[in-house]
Amino acid sequence: MRFIAVDVETANRGRHSICQIGLAYVEDNGDMRTESYLIDPEERFSAFNVQLHGIGPAQVAGAPAFPEVLETLRHRLEQSILVQHRTFDKQAFDMACHAYGIPYLNSEWINSVTIARKAWPEFKGNGGHGLANLKAELGLVFHHHDAEEDARAAAEVVLLAEERSGLDFLTLGRPKSQQKRG
Repeated sequence: MRFIAVDVETANRGRHSICQIGLAYVEDNGDMRTESYLIDPEERFSAFNVQLHGIGPAQVAGAPAFPEVLETLRHRLEQSILVQHRTFDKQAFDMACHAYGIPYLNSEWINSVTIARKAWPEFKGNGGHGLANLKAELGLVFHHHDAEEDARAAAEVVLLAEERSGLDFLTLGRPKSQQKRG
């Protein structure tokens, strides 16, 4: 596995209120598969968030809570480099772990916005490097604010950035101080 792109949706403004996790697994040969988990956040949904992503109490009825889902995923996530678009997703995982009193993920996270900025510097000030603008500029096809779709889009951004730059995602995504010296 080269990396796993991760995206979450939340029930309300609290970043710990994860109600969906989307994952895009990118293999060494570039093949990708995705999956999604609905999660009962065990707290209220805000009307704004429900309107944004379409997930509400009815959709998560009977779904497991975050600790159960994380325990199922923990080994896979901790054995891979995780890619997020911006920093919201890691913060959400950390805050949910804190809220439930469970160990944080022991994973390396890389930001696909950093990667996109290096591959397409011309987008700065021209709509930026958010998924919505990258969708338009790069011709990506996905349903924004669905965690599985957004995870796949973040993975596609990384793969397209590698193709454009000729550099691997680690070189593009890590600060120079963290890159291996050869």
